[in-house]
Amino acid sequence: MFKTLFNYHKINLILIRNSHRVLALMLLSLHAFLIWGNEQNYLKQTLFLGTYALFLLWQPIWRSTEKLSRPALAIFIGVGIIGFFYSSWWLTALWLSILFGLLGGRIFSEETKTNRIIHILAASYLLSMLLLWVVPKLLGASDDLEAATFVIRYLIPLLPITIFFIGNQTSKSGQLPVLDFFYTLLLMLVALILVLGSYAIGTLNTVNYIQVMFITIFSMAFVLLAFSFLWQPSTRFSGVELLMSRYLLSIGMPFEKWVKSIAVLAEIESTPNGFVQAAMIEMTSLAWVSGVSWLADETQGKLGESSKHQTNFSFKDFHMTLHTNWQISPALYVHVKLLTQIMGEFYEAKRREETLRQNAYMQAFYETGSRLTHDIKNILQSVGTLVSAAEQTEDKDNAALLNLIRKQLPVLNQRIAATLDKLKAPNEDKKRVEKMSAWWKNLQLRHTQDRIEFKASELPKQDINAEVLDSVLDNLLNNALEKAKYQPNTLITIEMHHIATSGDDGKHFCIDVTDTGKAMDAAIAHDLFKKHIASHNGLGVGLYHAAQDAKQAGYNLILDSNVNGTVRFRVQLSA
Repeated sequence: MFKTLFNYHKINLILIRNSHRVLALMLLSLHAFLIWGNEQNYLKQTLFLGTYALFLLWQPIWRSTEKLSRPALAIFIGVGIIGFFYSSWWLTALWLSILFGLLGGRIFSEETKTNRIIHILAASYLLSMLLLWVVPKLLGASDDLEAATFVIRYLIPLLPITIFFIGNQTSKSGQLPVLDFFYTLLLMLVALILVLGSYAIGTLNTVNYIQVMFITIFSMAFVLLAFSFLWQPSTRFSGVELLMSRYLLSIGMPFEKWVKSIAVLAEIESTPNGFVQAAMIEMTSLAWVSGVSWLADETQGKLGESSKHQTNFSFKDFHMTLHTNWQISPALYVHVKLLTQIMGEFYEAKRREETLRQNAYMQAFYETGSRLTHDIKNILQSVGTLVSAAEQTEDKDNAALLNLIRKQLPVLNQRIAATLDKLKAPNEDKKRVEKMSAWWKNLQLRHTQDRIEFKASELPKQDINAEVLDSVLDNLLNNALEKAKYQPNTLITIEMHHIATSGDDGKHFCIDVTDTGKAMDAAIAHDLFKKHIASHNGLGVGLYHAAQDAKQAGYNLILDSNVNGTVRFRVQLSA
C-alpha cells in the first residue's frame, strides 16, 4: 500500500515538473485534430480523445492530488461525451477560447521568465489557429487563406514543438502557480469577442476574410487602448479603476457614509456595550438586513427577525451573525467582513478606554491611600520618638521631658487632625501654615534624642507649608536613621542656608539632609523620585510621594549628592 502511494506521488511530481511537455503534446494533438479531424469520423473522435486526455493531465484547475467531487467528475465526463459525439466548428471555437483564457491567465501568475515565455508561445498558437483556421471554417472563407495553408499546417506547430524542448522552472514545493480567475475570464471573453465579431462582420459584409480579420483586430485594439486610458487617466477624470473600486466598496451600503456613522457613534457612546448596541441598530437599518445577533465579550443581544440566510462574522472577541433576506454574494461578504473588522477595532478601543478609566480610578485611590499611610507612619514615628525619650529620661529630667511633651503633643494633634481631614475629603487641598523659625524649633525638639546635627546660618522670615515640610523631612530623616542602623558611625546633618542662583534676591533658601553613609545604586538614584522603588531599607516609595507633595506645594526635592561619605538630599524653598 505504502509503495503504491509512494509511486503515485512520484508520478504526480514527474507530471508537475514536465507540465510544459504535456502542454506541448496536447497542442500537437489539438493541431492534428484541427487539421485532419474532418477527414474521417473515427479519426476525429480518436484525435479528440487523445487531446482531451492530455488536457486532463495538464489542466490547472484541479490538482492531481485532489479527489474529484461528483459535480466535477460529471462536468469532465459530460464535456468528453459532447466532444466525442457532437463536435462542430462552433464548439471547437469555444474550446480554443477556453484554452486561450487558461493559458493567458497563467501568464500573469507566473514568476519566472521562462514559464511566461512557455505560456505566451502556447497562447500565440491557440490565437493563431483560432483566427486563421477555425473562424474561416465558420464563415466558409477557407479559400481566402489558401496561400497560408502551408504556414498553418507545418510552421505554426513549431510553437508547441519549441515549448517541448524548453526547460520550465517549478517551485520547490512542486506546486503549480495559482490560476488568476479574473485574467482567465477576461482573456476568454476577448477571444470569444474576436470570434463573434469576425463572424458578424464576415456575414454582414461580402469582403475578404483578411479584411474581416484586420477590422476585428484593430477594432478590439482601439477599444482596449481607450479602456486602458480611461482606467487610469492623468487629469480631470477620476478613472474607471476608482469608480470600480468605489462600486466594489459600496455594494449594498455606501462605505464612506457607514464608516462615518460608526465613527460618530464611537464619539457619542462612552461604553463598549453602548457602542455595540448603537452599531447593531445602524446595521439593521439596511434594507437587505432582516436581523442581527451578536456576542461581544460577555454581552450578547439580538435585533430584528431571523431568516434562513445567516452569515457569521468574527473579529477577536466580537462575533456577529447577520440575517439577510437573501444569500449574500462573495463580494458583499468581503465587504461586510471589512465593516465587522472596523466595528471590532472600535469595540476594542472602547474596552481599552474603559480599562484605562478604571485603572486611573484605582490609581487615584492607591495614591491617596499611600500618601496617607506615610503620613500616619511619620506621625507614629514621632510618637515613638517621644516614647523613647520618656523611657531614657531620668527623674531629674522630668521637667524637661514634660516641657517637650507639652510642646509636641499639640503639633502631633494638628497632624493627626489634618490626616483625618484627608481621609474624609482627599481631594481638598488644606495646609498648615507656620513661620519658618517656629517650624525649625519644633523639628529640633522632635529629634532631640536622635544623633542629628542641626545647622542654620540664617532662618528666613517667611511662612511655609508646615504639613508638607514635616512629611518631607520626616521621610528623609527616618530613611537616614534607618540607614545608620545598618551602617554604624554614620553622621546625619540638617542644614538650612541660602543658595546663589541667577537673579538671586537673597531670599532663596534650602534645607539639606546629609549623611556620611554609602552612596545609593545608580539605578535607584536615577528613578528615585519618578516611580515607586522596592529597596531593602525602604527608600523610594515614601520619597516618591514626598517629592509629589513638595512639588504641589511649590517646593523642589532633589538628590544633590550621591557619593560615599556624602549623600545629600535638598529641599529648595521658593522665595
